[in-house]
This record gives sequence, structure tokens and C-alpha cells, in this order.
Amino acid sequence: MSADTDPTEAIPQVTAEMIAKAAARPAPQPAQAPAESAPAQPPAPPEPPAGDAPAHGPVPDQPAAPDAVLPGGASFASSEQYGDGHLAAGHIAAAHLSSLVQIPTVSAWDPDDLDHESFARHRAALAAFYPRVHALQSEPVGEHGLLFRWPGRGREDVLHPFPVVLVAHQDVAPVLETDWAGDPFSGEIRDGVVHGRGAVDGKGVLVAVLDAVETLLGDGFVPERDVWLFFGADQETTGQSAERAVRRLYELGVRPWLVLDQGAGVVTDAVPGVEKQVALVGVAEKGRIGVDLYTTDAGGHAATPGRRTATGRLGRAVARVSGHAFPARVSPPTAALLERVAPGASGARGALLRLATRLSSGPLRGVAAWLVGRGGPEAWASVRTTAAVTELEGSVGATVAASSARAHVDVRVALGDTVERTVARLRRVIGDKGVELEVLGSGEPSEVSPYDGQQFTLLGEAVGSVYPDAVVAPHVQLAASDARAFTPISDHVYRLSPFVLTAEQRRAVHGAGERLSVESLARGVHFYREVLRKIPG
Repeated sequence: MSADTDPTEAIPQVTAEMIAKAAARPAPQPAQAPAESAPAQPPAPPEPPAGDAPAHGPVPDQPAAPDAVLPGGASFASSEQYGDGHLAAGHIAAAHLSSLVQIPTVSAWDPDDLDHESFARHRAALAAFYPRVHALQSEPVGEHGLLFRWPGRGREDVLHPFPVVLVAHQDVAPVLETDWAGDPFSGEIRDGVVHGRGAVDGKGVLVAVLDAVETLLGDGFVPERDVWLFFGADQETTGQSAERAVRRLYELGVRPWLVLDQGAGVVTDAVPGVEKQVALVGVAEKGRIGVDLYTTDAGGHAATPGRRTATGRLGRAVARVSGHAFPARVSPPTAALLERVAPGASGARGALLRLATRLSSGPLRGVAAWLVGRGGPEAWASVRTTAAVTELEGSVGATVAASSARAHVDVRVALGDTVERTVARLRRVIGDKGVELEVLGSGEPSEVSPYDGQQFTLLGEAVGSVYPDAVVAPHVQLAASDARAFTPISDHVYRLSPFVLTAEQRRAVHGAGERLSVESLARGVHFYREVLRKIPG
């Protein structure tokens, strides 16, 4: 945002009346198909029907978008360094985030359990907060997802075949209110911090993207190529709205030059021995398997239990799964991360980090993985497949021996491993034919995006304008995101939440006490403005 821009003029104060008016607006219409004079493009298909099953088969993998021709060599547009004047825009964004956090758009696996009224209110609030964005070409994706097209320079009626896609999601993870000190949906701004579920994951990113685009539109800025904005509504569960958005872009002939979704963040405590800020840009993400373990027994009165009760047998299986460590390995992106951060590491931990870096590409890379894994829970998970028991069910009463018992295991599959091998290993670890394993859903680890090309460099320059001392490094994201759905149509899919996040803040994601500082949000808005300004033609 330019120094002479008054951020308080960029977005009006939103009232309940404005939200109500926005809710009464006509539904968004599909984006325009290419003009007759444009290069040949497939016609725009009808919107896929609602429901659990995809409307079409999987999207075939597509060729990579070509590199951009950069004026004057290898650098992108000049950066506007973040300064104190940008914090005012952060306060406006924080007010937006506070309001959106108060709308409980909790995701649900069963559509019947979804609070559709909350999603409608959330959509209306977005329309009221961001009128310029909502004046762009837009269309719904599924029931609550949103897709916008911001035409690039000179391309109002012609779709750019290699655009940029910015991704965020509207839904949030469920809460256990007894774990929270206050209202998990308060949206309270206290001591310069926005509190509540979704403040970081993922309404913080949603607001940062939208405030950046809204203010650039207000400045009269036009991007060098098309920008698409996709805001999913089921990222925490099925991810079907992202799959539908990808299908839509594929059938329009769009092959994104860059896709950017939320990710790990800018951290100072995730890499042992490294005191500098590290911007962890996710170039891939682990796979995921949902597994239910079942056991059965005759049940009956708890005073006369059998020798092998359903809960006892399940308990042994849970203990074996929880106590098992999958093999550790250093993936290529993790090795590249070590190479970038190790030179600045200090102390005994820094020495171990440099040792792990030297060993990571040689015959002793297993030792390197072991050394990396000693850095804490995040480091442990970065070098191996993990399995966490998240749900347990047994008897219906305190004095009733269970006739059946169930445990759910959330498995995150490391790069280099597969779903099939992981499930087979779980069976061997449990070692009990009386425990039934049912795979409820699965996805392989994602493709790895390059971390030596133009797109990664652009993101690094945008990070540098906001966090000038940060080291920018590739990263394997531990959690799932909507980004993985875009890999069939783009070879350059990245994940980064442009906020400073402490270890405590990262633990609060999907936990209690989720929060984001106004300062970090302001920097996030500026980051996205820089990304958009740097897009080459």
C-alpha cells in the first residue's frame, strides 16, 4: 500500500445492515468463457452437481506452465518494504478477521451436520467487507465454495492460460469448548491479538488475501496475468470444493503458473539451533490415511468379563500403534531445508544440525534422519510417517462390558512411503487377527514442486519485503491442504501462511487458544500485495 494511501478509506465500516443487503444480492454468475477471437479453449462446462461423489473422473496431469520472461534479467518487480505505516491496514484486516471468527463455519464430514446458515452469513459478510472483489467475475463452487477471476492486463475477455491462483478456506475445525478459557468464537481483539477458532487456520489467510486484493483494486492496480481466488468450504474434511475448482479450471484450459495456499508460517523455534526467522514454504505435503480399528466380544455384565474383552484387545492394539516409530528418512526438500538454515545455526544444537546436513545425502543419511528427529514433535514428524490415535469408543455404560470397540487412527504418510505399505505395516505392528482394520479414506503424498525456479524465487522476494532477515526454505507440510488438489494442473504449488507463528500458536491450531497478532496479519496483507505486484507477464 502506498505511503499516501489512507487505509481507513479502502474498506468501509461494515454493519449488520450492510451484511443483510449483501446477503440479498443475486448469486454470483459463472466466469466468462474465452471470446471467439481468443486462442482455442474448451467451452465452459456446467457447474458440477452437489453431492459427495465427484461429477467427473480425476483430472489428468497437465504440462507445466512456461517460465515468464522477466524484464532486465532474473529479478521481479521492486519491493515496497514493510513499514509502520502498513500497520493501519492491519487493524482494518483485524476488524474483518474478528467479525468472521464470530461466525462458526465449522466443517463437518456429514453434510446434514453442517450449519449452512453460518456459511451463508459468512459469505454475506465477505461480500460486505470486500465489495471490489465481489464485483469481479465469480461463481460458486459446490454449495459454499467461491471462485473469482481477476483479469490480467489487457485480458478482460480472454482467459490467460497460465494464471496465478491464491487459495484459502472459509471452514474451521471443530472445537471442544471446555478446553477454551473463553468463547472460542469470540473474535475478541485483546492486546493487539485476534482470538478465536480460525484466526490462523484458515480465516487469517483468507482475510490477508482478500484485504490485499481489495486494496490493490482500490489503487487501480491490474495484475500482469489473470489471478484466480479460490476459497474452499470443506478443507478440514473432504476437500471436494477444491477438487471441483480444479475441474472447473481444467475445463477452461487454465494451467496455473503459480498456486499458493496456506502453510506452516514464519518461525523461529521449529529448527533447533536456528535463531533467525525461517519462512517455511511448503513444496509438498504428506499423505493421509484414516483408519478405524474394530474389535468385538460377547459383552455382558462388567462383573463377569471374558478373558479377551473387546476393549482390552483394542487397548493392546492402540498401545502398539502409539508406541511404534516408523522408519525415519530425510526427503530431498528436508535436505534442502537443512542446507539453507544450517550455516546460521549456533550452539550444540547448531553443530548437530550441520552434522545432519553433511550426512543427509550420503550413506549415513539414516543417522541424519535420527538427528533431525530429535528436534521435537514437528521435527520428528518431518522425517517419518506418523500414526495418532484420535478417537476411542467402547461400552455404552460404566458397568457394561463392551460388545464392540473402535479406535480411529490418523496416519500421515511421509514422502517416499505409500498408503499400501503403510497400512500393511500397521497390520504387522498390531499383530492380532482379532483386530479389524478399515481404511476410511486415503491420499498419497503430494508431488514435490520445484524450489529452484521462478515461482519459488518470487515467493522468496515477497517474503523478503515483509521479513527481510528471514531465511526462505522449502518444507514438507505435515498437514493436508486444498493445495494438493491443484497438482494435476500445475507443477508449481506452494503453501505458506505469511505470519510469524510461535510453537505455542502452532499447537493451538486445531486446539484451544488459537490466536493471531494484528502485526502478523498486517505483514500477511503486505506479503500478498507483494506477490500480486511481482507477478510477471
